[in-house]
This record gives sequence, C-alpha cells and structure tokens, in this order.
Amino acid sequence: MEELLKFAPRPTGAGDMFQLLRDGQPRTRADLAAITGQARSTIAARIDLLMSAGLIAPAGEASSTGGRPPVTFAFSPEARIVLAVDLGATHARLAVTDLASNVLAETDAALAIADGPDVVLSWVADTGEKLVATTGRSLDDLVSIGVGLPGPVEHSTGRPINPPIMPAWDDVDVAGILQKRFNASVLVDNDVNIMALGEHRTAWPTVTDMLFVKVATGIGSGIIADGELRRGAQGAAGDIGHVAVPSAADVPCRCGNVGCLEAVASGHAVAAALAAAGLDATNSADVVTLVRGGDLTASQAVRQAGRDIGSVLAACVSLLNPSLIVIGGIVAEAGEHLIAGIREIVYQRSLPLATQHLRIVTSQARGQAGVLGASAMAVDHVLSPAAIDALIA
Repeated sequence: MEELLKFAPRPTGAGDMFQLLRDGQPRTRADLAAITGQARSTIAARIDLLMSAGLIAPAGEASSTGGRPPVTFAFSPEARIVLAVDLGATHARLAVTDLASNVLAETDAALAIADGPDVVLSWVADTGEKLVATTGRSLDDLVSIGVGLPGPVEHSTGRPINPPIMPAWDDVDVAGILQKRFNASVLVDNDVNIMALGEHRTAWPTVTDMLFVKVATGIGSGIIADGELRRGAQGAAGDIGHVAVPSAADVPCRCGNVGCLEAVASGHAVAAALAAAGLDATNSADVVTLVRGGDLTASQAVRQAGRDIGSVLAACVSLLNPSLIVIGGIVAEAGEHLIAGIREIVYQRSLPLATQHLRIVTSQARGQAGVLGASAMAVDHVLSPAAIDALIA
C-alpha cells in the first residue's frame, strides 16, 4: 500500500487525506506528512477535523525509536451506517452496514418487483426503518442508501429505463421516493452491477478485469474493467440476457423480442422446460432442488443452460479479455453442472490467448453479493473527498 501511495497524486485537502486512512491501517501524523508532503501542522489540523466528525479515532501508539511513542490514527467505520437494498425479480434482501460494509443486520423476503414501485418501495422503507432499529442505531446515523434494481438504470438520476421485467417502473424517481422517508443520499443501480461490485470488493479486490454473471429468474452481467465498474452510456452495459443465441431460435422472451439467451437459459426458462417434461418446477429454486436431489433431467437441462450462456460469454471474453468470470445467482447454487457447461463452451470457442489465464468460478459472496455491493456504492459516495470536505466544512 505504501509503495502505491508514493506514485499516487498527493492529497490536497482533508477529504483527500482521509482516503489514505480508509484501508483501516493506523498511521501517525508523521506517516501522513511523509506521504502527502504537507506540514505537520496542516496534518494535525485535518486530523482534528476528521476526529470531530467521528470519521477517525486514535488507534494506539506506534513503536518508538526514543522518546514518547507517537499516536496513530485509523478509520472509524462505525461512525455512520448505510442501508443496502438488493431487489430482484422475485426477492428482496436488505442489510444495514457500517462504513466498511460490515453487515450489522440483514433480512430477506419474497417480493415481486412486478407489484410496482408503490408496493415495493413502501416495503423497503418500512423494513429498512425496522432493520436499523434492530442494530440499536438511530436513523440520524443513516447517511446513505444503496439500491439495486433488476433492470437498466440511469445511475446519475437513479431512474429505471424501460426495464423489461418491471412494469410501471419506467422513469420512476426511486431515489427521490426513498429520500422522502430518509434524510440520506440514495444511490441506485442495476442489480447485477452491484453484485459485481460486491463480489469484486470482498473476494477479488486485486483483480482488475472481471465479469460477474447472475443466473436467476433472468440473466445479466456486471463488468469490472481496469478495476472500475462499467455501466455504459444508458446503464445497459452487460445485459447479456437479451443477446440472441442460435439455440433460442424463435423462442419469445419477456422483453418482447425473440431468441434471447434469457428465454432458454435463465432459471425461469429452465423451470418452464422441466415443468413441460412433467417435473415439479415453477421457479429457479425448484430447479436447484431437483438438481441437488440427483434428478438427471434437471441436471442435463442446467448443464445445457450453461453451454448456452457459455456461447455468449465466449464472445464477451474475446471482446473484454477478463482474467476472471464469476457465476452467481440462485441457479449457480445447483452445483457444478451450470459452471461445467459454461467452461466447456468458453474454453472451446475463445481464442487461446484470451483464455490462457482465465478462471471461471462460482461466487464467493453468494447471496450477499448484492447488499455488499449496494453498501460499497453508498459508502463510496459519502466518503468521497468532496463529500468529506462538505461534511467537515
């Protein structure tokens, strides 16, 4: 860390200096003066400001080379809390975290996004208030809310854009609605984007180029390139579920098109195919249950879904050259069948140079990926240099 800091732009304000402490490592005033090149009096003044805001605190004494041991200072993530909201097509998961995205309380429930924004956002607000109360913290401590939605989102405004599986949600002011209930900033993004962010921050922080693929009721991907989340011009980057695939032929998709990957390889599509074959399957969870129970037909169907997904990911590998593909979502919990099908086609169809060091793995964050990513998005906003400078001004 210290080596990297030598080549980073030198901090110019308290907000910039605070970024040096976000890793949680205790540092002395002398350490910070050496890194920033600023006078110790300036460092001391900024430390006082950050301490008065509760963002840093003394963290003990450093080893002494003679004389009084110097005091170290470190980030205090418990200073504030954030609410993380992960909304899928048929589920909702909420978590309260501190400013280091450590989960303090969490809950989940079956909730249909198709019930509309009034029902869903009222539930989110009511449940969020109750969840904060279980942590023993006040709503006054809540500084930001991160929300993931299962459709394209204009991140700058927090509004969904023509979401195919979210009737009545188009152009809804999600951020504004939640801000009326909470005195906190609200950040909104596509659910797979926040899952990608959560997986990247918690499991693969040193990987600079990766894809996160969610396989559940629908299919989507989040793109991490050069260490940053890439949303695209209209927030639709990574929407691989609506890429046309030969195996889908003229199969109608919920988006109104035909031949989409999601129409044949999503958990919803696989469940429908198994139900047509006489098996008891109505959703993604049923598919997972059948596979785990050893049902051969279900296992073969999931592996074929993996092959279909792999055919699209092979093109993504050639285009983006990631070093890691992470497979998440409930269908990924069916075991090795899905990922085996994906690997089979990706390694077969992609160029050897692109797959030379490519790993394809299942999610480590699993069901928490979304709330961890929503928390990280919210935290990044309130702990940005500009936000910190505004807070302590």
